[in-house]
Amino acid sequence: MNDMPDLNRKPLTVKQYLLVSSMLFGLFFGAGNLIFPIHLGQLAGAHWGLATLGFLVTAVVLPLLSVLAISVTHSEGVYDIGKPLGSAFALVFMILIHATIGPLFGTPRTATIPFSVGVQPLLPSNLGQIGLFVFSLLFFGTAFLVSYKESNIMSSVGKVLNPLFLVLLFSVFALGFLSPMGQAASQKVTAAYQSDSFFNGFLQGYNTMDALAGLAFGVTVVTAVRQLGKTSRKSNARVTAKAGVLATAMIGVIYVGLIWLGSTTLGHYKVSADGGVAFNQLVTHYLGGVGHALLATLLTVTCLTTAVGLVAAFAQDFHKHFSKVSYRQWLGFMCVASFLTANFGLEKIILWSTPMLMFLYPFAMVLILLSVFSPLFKRDSVVYAFVVVFTSVPALLDMVAAFPPVVSQSAFGKALVGFQQSVLPFASLGMDWVVPALAGAVLGLGIHFLKPVFARQSAVNTGR
Repeated sequence: MNDMPDLNRKPLTVKQYLLVSSMLFGLFFGAGNLIFPIHLGQLAGAHWGLATLGFLVTAVVLPLLSVLAISVTHSEGVYDIGKPLGSAFALVFMILIHATIGPLFGTPRTATIPFSVGVQPLLPSNLGQIGLFVFSLLFFGTAFLVSYKESNIMSSVGKVLNPLFLVLLFSVFALGFLSPMGQAASQKVTAAYQSDSFFNGFLQGYNTMDALAGLAFGVTVVTAVRQLGKTSRKSNARVTAKAGVLATAMIGVIYVGLIWLGSTTLGHYKVSADGGVAFNQLVTHYLGGVGHALLATLLTVTCLTTAVGLVAAFAQDFHKHFSKVSYRQWLGFMCVASFLTANFGLEKIILWSTPMLMFLYPFAMVLILLSVFSPLFKRDSVVYAFVVVFTSVPALLDMVAAFPPVVSQSAFGKALVGFQQSVLPFASLGMDWVVPALAGAVLGLGIHFLKPVFARQSAVNTGR
């Protein structure tokens, strides 16, 4: 695509930068961004600092790079990010990304998290499943109706309730700092975090799914910047980067606070099964029943606005590529599928999402980095092909190793994991894709830069 000059040559105002940053913050910050940092703090205990650094790489830096990847390549979405590898790969990659942040894992979490935090603690244990059924039915029914009418009510409400939610959240931070439940530096560290805190924090950042969401929603931010008159690639990327740094820095501050708070909860509570339970304990401890009810209500509404955005984006993107099915039919499918998945419960959704994330994230990371640096090698498909092919084997092995015991502990699973651990460097850290990806990059770039030499030599030989 040819570059075009800026329609607006004047620098953007502070207000305009804040507008773009606010949009980016709203796109990224959802329910999972609350519960996973708290749970990480509980798992890391006294080693919360190193775990936080690892978490920030995949939960803050990588999402920012994903938005920049969209901007630098002038992409219109996930499909275009994978296009250098051919339309078939691009389509499969798009489907996998949307399925993961959509009906399989991401969107169902928008219902299960507010339920587990706000509603389930109020119900008798024997009514938990029926309660989830009714709550998720109403939740996704509302999401469908709002998206069906293409109303902006939820986004307008979100502009009011999101700030209120953040005020309450920061009030919890203030109370946590003024009256901590315990000393983070002296809390117990779980076995996995005793020696590999950074890398485990790095892998926990996958759970936010924000790098994948950045690929899906990055075009929204890039388009908003274009509408402000910054239409050239260079200036669009610069504005997107500045606004992105501001938004992700705020998210990073919240993450640090949540992880620290999570570690201090070990002074009163045991490590929870998931972050939803930990968040409920934390809020109730500091704000009591009334504060808990208010925060849970606001969390439900903010999750609903996130769900509306997710189901609408899914329907729009799939209608674009599979136009025989209407937007509203895709919307209905998305809402029904998310409702069904939500009724498996938050714990099972997290359990089964981990293998898919272990598989997808290496591909997402290498494609994001290739896209950001693509001007250096003119988006040569050869470079992309070598890196992605070399990444595919460790990504598949990571997926198998991350499956629940029914798969990972089977004879087949043990054989593959044994091969992985014995052959691939850094496999025990979940980083076994790094060396193959680097090897693929070296080979691909070598071929790219040597092609002109081979072409000139061929021309000389032909001239003879």
